[in-house]
Amino acid sequence: MRYVYILYSPVVDRYFVGSAPDLEKAVERHNSGKNRHTKTGIPWNPVYQKKFESRTEADDFEKRVKSSSSREELLSFIRKD
Repeated sequence: MRYVYILYSPVVDRYFVGSAPDLEKAVERHNSGKNRHTKTGIPWNPVYQKKFESRTEADDFEKRVKSSSSREELLSFIRKD
């Protein structure tokens, strides 16, 4: 099982898209400052999550979300669910 998630940081007003087998641990890692891409935005809050049975499905969906060309497209993923 694998999760695709979107985190939001009110500090930097940005979103971060990622995937992990354990969502809680992923959020903890981002908020611990150990990830260089999210270190400046602490705290990060989960605003979207979707569970997949296989890593392949999760990776495909993550790529689709990351290929969103605008913030509005990214927000559409959040609003759909």
